[in-house]
Amino acid sequence: MGKMDIDPAEAGLSAPQRIDAKIAALGDWRGRTLARIRALVHEADPEVVETVKWGRVPVWERAGILTTGEVYKTAVKMTFAKGAALEDPSGLFNASLEGSTRRAVDFHEGDVIDAEALKALVRAAVALNLSNTTKARKK
Repeated sequence: MGKMDIDPAEAGLSAPQRIDAKIAALGDWRGRTLARIRALVHEADPEVVETVKWGRVPVWERAGILTTGEVYKTAVKMTFAKGAALEDPSGLFNASLEGSTRRAVDFHEGDVIDAEALKALVRAAVALNLSNTTKARKK
């Protein structure tokens, strides 16, 4: 199965159901971490929409992509699409720092997630996307 393919078992499932299946299939700290991130994204902004892109990557959107939930062997990575434009007063960004657009937070086994700082980052990403949408409409 290629990177872009959908697991036949997931055909016909909604994006939230596919994310549920991914979390269940992981069955380890990565699944628990992805579930926690997901919950915090929704706490930060209940209007966020879940999608799945690039075959199997959970994506949270509102007026565009906010962040992804990529799962690797040793990390769960939240990549913020416009992270370089976001204030990060708590210093959560710890990966993809060299790029001019994206920024990421890598979570490793045993890491404690700073829930309030993460929710603030999600809210900042939402505000940025919404401000860009408003600017586009005014043109």
